[in-house]
Amino acid sequence: MSNVCVLGLQWGDEGKGKLVDILSEEFDLVLRYQGGGNAGHTVVIGGEKFVLHLIPSGILRPGKQCVIGNGVVIDLETLVEEMDDLLRRGFEVTSQLLVSDRAHVVFPYHKLLDRLGDGLTGKPRLGTTGRGIGPCYADKMSREGIRIGELYDRSHFRQRLEEVVDLKNRLLTAVYGAQSLKFEPMYEAYCGYAERIEPCVCDTVEFLNRQAAEGKSMLFEGAQAALLDIDFGTYPYTTSSNTTTCGASAGTGLSPRQIDSVIGVAKAYTTRVGEGPFPTELHGPEGDRLREQGDEYGATTGRPRRCGWFDAVAVRHAIRVCGVDSIALTKLDVLGGQEKLHACTGYRLDGNVVGRFPADARELERVEPVYETLDGWEEDIGDAQCAEDLPTNAMVYVEALEDLLGVPVSSIGVGSDREQIIRRSGVNALSKS
Repeated sequence: MSNVCVLGLQWGDEGKGKLVDILSEEFDLVLRYQGGGNAGHTVVIGGEKFVLHLIPSGILRPGKQCVIGNGVVIDLETLVEEMDDLLRRGFEVTSQLLVSDRAHVVFPYHKLLDRLGDGLTGKPRLGTTGRGIGPCYADKMSREGIRIGELYDRSHFRQRLEEVVDLKNRLLTAVYGAQSLKFEPMYEAYCGYAERIEPCVCDTVEFLNRQAAEGKSMLFEGAQAALLDIDFGTYPYTTSSNTTTCGASAGTGLSPRQIDSVIGVAKAYTTRVGEGPFPTELHGPEGDRLREQGDEYGATTGRPRRCGWFDAVAVRHAIRVCGVDSIALTKLDVLGGQEKLHACTGYRLDGNVVGRFPADARELERVEPVYETLDGWEEDIGDAQCAEDLPTNAMVYVEALEDLLGVPVSSIGVGSDREQIIRRSGVNALSKS
């Protein structure tokens, strides 16, 4: 069995969690390599909804080893709540989950600074989730962060946290005019969280490389998506980590050679949460219909998602930087009932049609999408079991996207439940094309 990386090709919320849940049955380990509690992976099993923020979606498969890698920034309060919720619902978490001792910890000051700093005078408003992800990654890069492994030397942890809280309190009071945070309650709370997760904490780099040497199969689970990558996304309207395949190695300690194939997940249309350019965004009734039909509200924040037509220019860019071998196309069912469908094939910029995805967000704000128009379908496709069950126009739409993207569609999502997915014959998503 090859090792496979699953990641999003748009601005997130493509349905990665559902695909990882489905595929994890075929792998020994499922690895989360970046992001934090700002991710929201939704899986529906028999009508029951599970929303996971930090724990890999493979946890819903009994006996699968799940690993939160060193590239993830961990809100311990969220992690403990997530573990307890799964335990209450009958899942064995502690024996299945490992947490990297190298992962950085999100503290209350990160969350407060995130909320206070977004939209500060002189900076663009980014529309962050306020979960402290950006400030935590900033501390990591400035060598001011605190890692999971440091929590278990209590005297060292106390000293480090005192130093950082003192520094952050000066920033909070002097720059933002906010109240300072109390050290002792924070220290006691995080000692408690550390004790709670201690059975799961280990050197995951050593563990994963040993598993790789033994030939165990691994499924890498990305959070957010390629167009939110700190380097390759719509900067500065991005997340704070490398969401693309280049983050998978750095976030787990496994060599890039350990990734054998890449599955990119894309919705049959496009959504975005937060601020930033969105060339194919629909305003008014058309966008509202997609939002309601697709239940497009954030799993983490509940915020309504901005909705628009499929953008092949943006997805081609994501395919290129991620090295995608096949595509899992999700939520095709949401497009049912539309008389006409549109897919963006290029951008009109300063009077010229271009096929590139601009690096400058200001340019992307100015482009006008060039569309290819296709006929829609009326039928409900939620019960479709194979491609032959789909209406002709639905398959014409799928094949049109394949032509635009130059990558085969390996599976098609026709509903939210675990079972509502069509795997296309002749396309092996688990190996190189």
